[in-house]
Amino acid sequence: MGWFFTIIIILILVGYFYGRNESVSKTKKKHGAKSYAKWVGGGLGWAFGGPIGGILGFAFGKMFEDMQAGTYAHPSNTLQGDFKISLLVLSAAVMKADGSVRKSELDYVKRFFVTNFGQSSAEESLLMLREILKQDINIQEVSRQVGQFMDYSSRLQLLHYLFGIAQSDGRLPQNEVNTISAIAAYMGLSPSDFDSIKAMFVKDSNSAYKILEIQPEASDSEIKKAYHEMARKFHPDKVNHLGEDVRKAAEIKFKEVTAAYEQIKKERNLV
Repeated sequence: MGWFFTIIIILILVGYFYGRNESVSKTKKKHGAKSYAKWVGGGLGWAFGGPIGGILGFAFGKMFEDMQAGTYAHPSNTLQGDFKISLLVLSAAVMKADGSVRKSELDYVKRFFVTNFGQSSAEESLLMLREILKQDINIQEVSRQVGQFMDYSSRLQLLHYLFGIAQSDGRLPQNEVNTISAIAAYMGLSPSDFDSIKAMFVKDSNSAYKILEIQPEASDSEIKKAYHEMARKFHPDKVNHLGEDVRKAAEIKFKEVTAAYEQIKKERNLV
Protein backbone atom coordinates (compact mmCIF):
# COMPACT_ATOMS: atom_id res chain seq x y z
CA MET A 1 0.00 0.00 0.00
CA GLY A 2 1.42 3.41 -1.00
CA TRP A 3 2.22 5.99 1.64
CA PHE A 4 -0.41 8.38 0.32
CA PHE A 5 -3.21 5.88 0.86
CA THR A 6 -1.73 4.88 4.23
CA ILE A 7 -1.83 8.51 5.40
CA ILE A 8 -5.39 8.98 4.14
CA ILE A 9 -6.54 5.91 6.08
CA ILE A 10 -4.73 7.06 9.22
CA LEU A 11 -6.27 10.52 8.94
CA ILE A 12 -9.78 9.17 8.45
CA LEU A 13 -9.58 6.69 11.31
CA VAL A 14 -7.78 9.03 13.70
CA GLY A 15 -10.31 11.72 12.79
CA TYR A 16 -13.12 9.28 13.60
CA PHE A 17 -11.68 8.45 17.00
CA TYR A 18 -10.91 12.12 17.59
CA GLY A 19 -14.54 12.97 16.90
CA ARG A 20 -15.69 10.35 19.38
CA ASN A 21 -13.22 11.56 21.98
CA GLU A 22 -14.35 15.15 21.47
CA SER A 23 -18.00 14.29 22.00
CA VAL A 24 -17.22 12.22 25.07
CA SER A 25 -14.92 14.89 26.47
CA LYS A 26 -17.78 17.40 26.53
CA THR A 27 -19.45 15.34 29.23
CA LYS A 28 -16.25 14.28 31.03
CA LYS A 29 -14.13 17.38 30.65
CA LYS A 30 -14.61 18.39 34.25
CA HIS A 31 -13.05 15.06 35.28
CA GLY A 32 -9.93 15.72 33.19
CA ALA A 33 -10.66 13.17 30.44
CA LYS A 34 -7.88 12.92 27.85
CA SER A 35 -7.86 12.12 24.14
CA TYR A 36 -5.94 9.05 23.04
CA ALA A 37 -5.90 9.91 19.35
CA LYS A 38 -2.10 9.87 19.18
CA TRP A 39 -1.93 6.31 20.51
CA VAL A 40 -4.73 5.15 18.23
CA GLY A 41 -2.98 6.82 15.30
CA GLY A 42 0.33 5.18 16.15
CA GLY A 43 -1.25 1.74 16.34
CA LEU A 44 -3.15 2.19 13.10
CA GLY A 45 -0.09 3.61 11.37
CA TRP A 46 2.04 0.63 12.39
CA ALA A 47 -0.63 -1.78 11.17
CA PHE A 48 -0.92 -0.09 7.78
CA GLY A 49 2.59 1.19 7.21
CA GLY A 50 5.12 -0.51 9.50
CA PRO A 51 7.51 1.52 11.71
CA ILE A 52 7.31 4.68 9.59
CA GLY A 53 3.54 4.44 9.51
CA GLY A 54 3.53 4.12 13.30
CA ILE A 55 5.62 7.27 13.70
CA LEU A 56 3.39 9.21 11.31
CA GLY A 57 0.22 7.89 12.88
CA PHE A 58 1.35 8.99 16.33
CA ALA A 59 2.31 12.41 14.98
CA PHE A 60 -1.00 12.87 13.17
CA GLY A 61 -2.87 11.77 16.29
CA LYS A 62 -0.96 14.27 18.42
CA MET A 63 -1.80 17.02 15.94
CA PHE A 64 -5.49 16.09 16.19
CA GLU A 65 -5.27 16.29 19.98
CA ASP A 66 -3.63 19.71 19.79
CA MET A 67 -6.47 20.92 17.61
CA GLN A 68 -8.57 20.96 20.78
CA ALA A 69 -6.28 23.67 22.14
CA GLY A 70 -6.12 25.48 18.79
CA THR A 71 -2.41 24.68 18.30
CA TYR A 72 -2.78 23.36 14.75
CA ALA A 73 -5.05 23.89 11.82
CA HIS A 74 -6.57 20.73 10.38
CA PRO A 75 -3.81 18.87 8.48
CA SER A 76 -4.21 18.74 4.73
CA ASN A 77 -3.24 16.04 2.26
CA THR A 78 -0.31 17.92 0.73
CA LEU A 79 2.20 16.02 2.87
CA GLN A 80 2.48 12.91 0.76
CA GLY A 81 4.93 10.73 -1.13
CA ASP A 82 7.47 8.18 0.04
CA PHE A 83 10.43 10.50 -0.47
CA LYS A 84 9.19 13.44 1.59
CA ILE A 85 7.96 11.19 4.39
CA SER A 86 11.29 9.37 4.54
CA LEU A 87 13.05 12.75 4.56
CA LEU A 88 11.13 13.82 7.64
CA VAL A 89 11.58 10.65 9.67
CA LEU A 90 15.28 10.17 8.89
CA SER A 91 15.90 13.92 9.27
CA ALA A 92 14.67 13.60 12.84
CA ALA A 93 16.94 10.60 13.44
CA VAL A 94 20.04 12.51 12.31
CA MET A 95 19.08 15.70 14.16
CA LYS A 96 18.63 13.79 17.42
CA ALA A 97 21.92 11.88 17.05
CA ASP A 98 24.02 14.30 19.13
CA GLY A 99 21.36 14.77 21.79
CA SER A 100 20.22 18.21 20.69
CA VAL A 101 18.44 19.76 17.73
CA ARG A 102 20.31 22.78 16.34
CA LYS A 103 18.59 25.78 14.80
CA SER A 104 20.88 25.45 11.78
CA GLU A 105 19.45 21.97 11.18
CA LEU A 106 15.85 23.17 11.35
CA ASP A 107 16.70 26.07 9.04
CA TYR A 108 18.33 23.66 6.56
CA VAL A 109 15.24 21.45 6.50
CA LYS A 110 12.98 24.47 6.06
CA ARG A 111 15.08 25.90 3.20
CA PHE A 112 15.20 22.52 1.49
CA PHE A 113 11.44 22.00 1.67
CA VAL A 114 10.61 25.56 0.65
CA THR A 115 12.98 25.38 -2.32
CA ASN A 116 11.95 21.92 -3.48
CA PHE A 117 8.32 21.52 -2.39
CA GLY A 118 6.94 25.03 -1.84
CA GLN A 119 6.08 27.18 1.17
CA SER A 120 2.83 25.42 2.05
CA SER A 121 4.37 21.95 2.03
CA ALA A 122 7.37 23.22 3.99
CA GLU A 123 5.22 24.69 6.76
CA GLU A 124 3.17 21.52 7.08
CA SER A 125 6.27 19.35 6.99
CA LEU A 126 7.92 21.32 9.79
CA LEU A 127 4.84 20.88 11.97
CA MET A 128 5.05 17.15 11.38
CA LEU A 129 8.81 17.15 12.00
CA ARG A 130 8.25 18.82 15.38
CA GLU A 131 6.07 15.91 16.47
CA ILE A 132 8.39 13.27 15.03
CA LEU A 133 11.34 14.76 16.92
CA LYS A 134 9.52 14.01 20.19
CA GLN A 135 9.45 10.28 19.43
CA ASP A 136 11.98 7.50 19.76
CA ILE A 137 13.05 6.38 16.28
CA ASN A 138 14.23 2.84 15.66
CA ILE A 139 16.79 3.59 12.94
CA GLN A 140 17.22 -0.03 11.97
CA GLU A 141 13.52 -0.73 11.41
CA VAL A 142 12.78 2.58 9.69
CA SER A 143 15.82 2.43 7.41
CA ARG A 144 15.13 -1.15 6.40
CA GLN A 145 11.58 -0.21 5.52
CA VAL A 146 12.88 2.63 3.35
CA GLY A 147 15.35 0.24 1.70
CA GLN A 148 12.60 -2.24 0.99
CA PHE A 149 10.23 0.16 -0.75
CA MET A 150 12.42 2.94 -2.19
CA ASP A 151 14.52 2.53 -5.36
CA TYR A 152 18.30 2.78 -5.12
CA SER A 153 18.69 6.17 -6.82
CA SER A 154 16.17 7.74 -4.46
CA ARG A 155 18.04 6.30 -1.49
CA LEU A 156 21.26 7.89 -2.76
CA GLN A 157 19.52 11.25 -2.98
CA LEU A 158 18.13 10.77 0.52
CA LEU A 159 21.63 10.06 1.83
CA HIS A 160 22.98 13.24 0.21
CA TYR A 161 20.24 15.25 1.90
CA LEU A 162 21.04 13.76 5.33
CA PHE A 163 24.69 14.77 5.02
CA GLY A 164 23.49 18.27 4.22
CA ILE A 165 21.57 18.40 7.50
CA ALA A 166 24.54 17.12 9.49
CA GLN A 167 26.84 19.76 8.00
CA SER A 168 24.31 22.59 8.13
CA ASP A 169 26.35 24.60 10.65
CA GLY A 170 29.67 24.12 8.86
CA ARG A 171 30.85 21.13 10.85
CA LEU A 172 30.12 17.41 10.65
CA PRO A 173 29.69 15.82 14.10
CA GLN A 174 30.98 12.25 14.23
CA ASN A 175 27.90 10.92 16.02
CA GLU A 176 25.72 12.22 13.19
CA VAL A 177 28.09 10.70 10.61
CA ASN A 178 27.79 7.38 12.47
CA THR A 179 24.01 7.65 12.41
CA ILE A 180 23.99 8.37 8.67
CA SER A 181 26.37 5.46 8.13
CA ALA A 182 24.00 3.13 9.97
CA ILE A 183 21.02 4.46 7.99
CA ALA A 184 22.87 3.87 4.71
CA ALA A 185 23.78 0.32 5.67
CA TYR A 186 20.26 -0.56 6.80
CA MET A 187 18.82 0.98 3.62
CA GLY A 188 21.04 -1.38 1.62
CA LEU A 189 23.45 1.18 0.15
CA SER A 190 26.95 -0.03 -0.62
CA PRO A 191 29.91 1.19 1.49
CA SER A 192 31.51 2.66 -1.63
CA ASP A 193 28.39 4.74 -2.39
CA PHE A 194 28.33 5.94 1.22
CA ASP A 195 32.00 6.96 1.01
CA SER A 196 31.38 8.67 -2.33
CA ILE A 197 28.61 10.90 -0.99
CA LYS A 198 30.46 11.52 2.27
CA ALA A 199 33.45 12.75 0.24
CA MET A 200 31.20 15.41 -1.29
CA PHE A 201 30.98 16.96 2.19
CA VAL A 202 34.26 15.94 3.83
CA LYS A 203 37.04 17.22 1.60
CA ASP A 204 40.62 15.95 1.63
CA SER A 205 43.39 15.38 -0.90
CA ASN A 206 41.69 12.22 -2.19
CA SER A 207 38.08 13.43 -2.15
CA ALA A 208 37.79 13.54 -5.93
CA TYR A 209 38.88 9.89 -6.18
CA LYS A 210 36.52 8.84 -3.38
CA ILE A 211 33.61 10.53 -5.11
CA LEU A 212 34.35 8.51 -8.25
CA GLU A 213 34.84 5.38 -6.09
CA ILE A 214 38.38 4.72 -7.33
CA GLN A 215 41.89 4.70 -5.89
CA PRO A 216 44.47 7.44 -6.63
CA GLU A 217 46.56 4.75 -8.31
CA ALA A 218 43.87 4.10 -10.92
CA SER A 219 44.88 4.40 -14.56
CA ASP A 220 43.59 7.16 -16.83
CA SER A 221 41.30 4.73 -18.61
CA GLU A 222 39.93 3.48 -15.28
CA ILE A 223 39.22 7.06 -14.22
CA LYS A 224 37.29 7.78 -17.40
CA LYS A 225 35.32 4.57 -17.02
CA ALA A 226 34.57 5.33 -13.36
CA TYR A 227 33.32 8.81 -14.23
CA HIS A 228 30.90 7.52 -16.86
CA GLU A 229 29.61 4.87 -14.45
CA MET A 230 29.14 7.40 -11.65
CA ALA A 231 27.55 9.91 -14.01
CA ARG A 232 24.96 7.30 -14.94
CA LYS A 233 24.39 6.33 -11.30
CA PHE A 234 23.96 9.89 -10.03
CA HIS A 235 22.24 11.42 -13.05
CA PRO A 236 19.24 13.58 -12.04
CA ASP A 237 17.05 11.70 -14.51
CA LYS A 238 17.26 8.73 -12.14
CA VAL A 239 14.89 10.54 -9.77
CA ASN A 240 12.52 12.01 -12.35
CA HIS A 241 9.73 9.89 -10.88
CA LEU A 242 9.99 11.92 -7.67
CA GLY A 243 9.14 15.11 -9.51
CA GLU A 244 10.98 18.11 -10.91
CA ASP A 245 11.58 19.52 -7.43
CA VAL A 246 13.63 16.53 -6.27
CA ARG A 247 15.33 16.30 -9.63
CA LYS A 248 16.69 19.82 -9.18
CA ALA A 249 18.07 18.86 -5.77
CA ALA A 250 19.76 15.83 -7.36
CA GLU A 251 21.60 18.10 -9.78
CA ILE A 252 23.81 19.30 -6.91
CA LYS A 253 25.05 15.77 -6.32
CA PHE A 254 25.60 15.22 -10.04
CA LYS A 255 27.67 18.42 -10.27
CA GLU A 256 29.92 17.10 -7.50
CA VAL A 257 30.67 14.03 -9.61
CA THR A 258 31.48 16.17 -12.64
CA ALA A 259 33.63 18.53 -10.59
CA ALA A 260 35.60 15.61 -9.14
CA TYR A 261 36.30 14.28 -12.63
CA GLU A 262 37.35 17.71 -13.88
CA GLN A 263 39.72 18.10 -10.92
CA ILE A 264 41.41 14.76 -11.63
CA LYS A 265 41.63 15.59 -15.35
CA LYS A 266 43.34 18.86 -14.52
CA GLU A 267 45.79 17.18 -12.15
CA ARG A 268 46.68 14.54 -14.76
CA ASN A 269 46.47 16.78 -17.82
CA LEU A 270 43.83 14.54 -19.34
CA VAL A 271 41.95 15.61 -22.42
